Amino acid sequence: MEVITGVLYHSVGASCAAMCYTPQRKVAHWSWQTYWLAQAAVCWFLLPLIIAWFTIPNITAVLHEAPADAMYTTFLYGAAYGIGGTAFGMAIRYVGFSLTYAIAVGISCVLGTLLPPLVHGELSSLFGQKGSGLIVTGITIGALGIALCGVAGRYKEHDLEINKTSGSNFSLAKGLPLCLLAGVLSAVYGFSIDQGKPIADIAEKYGSGNFKINVVYIFSNTGAFLSTLIYCLYLHRKQSTFGEYRLPAANNDHRSSEQKGRAQLAVNFIMAILTGILWYSQFFFYGLGHVRMGKYQYSSWAIHMIMLVLFSSITGLVMKEWIGCRKKTISMLVLALIVLILAVLALTYGNVLSEVEG
Repeated sequence: MEVITGVLYHSVGASCAAMCYTPQRKVAHWSWQTYWLAQAAVCWFLLPLIIAWFTIPNITAVLHEAPADAMYTTFLYGAAYGIGGTAFGMAIRYVGFSLTYAIAVGISCVLGTLLPPLVHGELSSLFGQKGSGLIVTGITIGALGIALCGVAGRYKEHDLEINKTSGSNFSLAKGLPLCLLAGVLSAVYGFSIDQGKPIADIAEKYGSGNFKINVVYIFSNTGAFLSTLIYCLYLHRKQSTFGEYRLPAANNDHRSSEQKGRAQLAVNFIMAILTGILWYSQFFFYGLGHVRMGKYQYSSWAIHMIMLVLFSSITGLVMKEWIGCRKKTISMLVLALIVLILAVLALTYGNVLSEVEG
């Protein structure tokens, strides 16, 4: 069924999103803004334009017919998302992958899912249809699972303070405000896609089929890139780090040291490009899943976000972020993962019931 296929696409996109920051660990001698702007140029600027060009037939005609207000609105909400994405990347430095996803994505999950139908005045009517109870249950269980991930993260902070086994810079005081900001602003991305529907409808008219959402990313993602570009350029100027794109800040007293520096520079660019590809992949597969979700299409955001937390927590375990933690902490994380899986199952079945009724 289409809904099952849509959920599978969402799982692929969420997996890509969960892994998109792992290449950062191989980056050295780059400031945060250098790495962040390099990967943002790939995922928020280059790939949206390239993929739309190859997947949207008659793209020039589509853009010519697209309503200007839809383009502007989608772009502005995308710019807000870019601020949230920047805060998200900064939060990772202080609270790690798992807890950043748990808090920021938890907020984004609820707000981003309910905002579009609420603004359109469709929330009450949607919740009166078949399968709606499971949709609400899935969102609620998902929020609970995300909260449990946050509890596990708090336990983790305590464990790392005691053990000091990983040389961690874990700081909830610094990371939590960034997570909250990231969660609220990231939630508007789903609304940005919703506001781009008139553009996608025109693309569908020209034969784009299930790839129609790709044309919306031209506006939502470039908006995100603009806000990111402004902030990163500000940091570059403030910290005088423009030169890092040419050569890492390493000791160049010897020729061998310079060669190592150039080799690391190449690695840095490759890792930034890989991060950008993984991050954009979540948008690409989100679009493929979103168009298949039927009557409760708005639940795509909840499914994607819950899966993202699920897979990011698993990624954190694989990357040994939780080494040195007590059994109590790991048990809490496992419980959270089980709850998140139940949430995905409830959301999926609710969508299946609506498809059967339709």
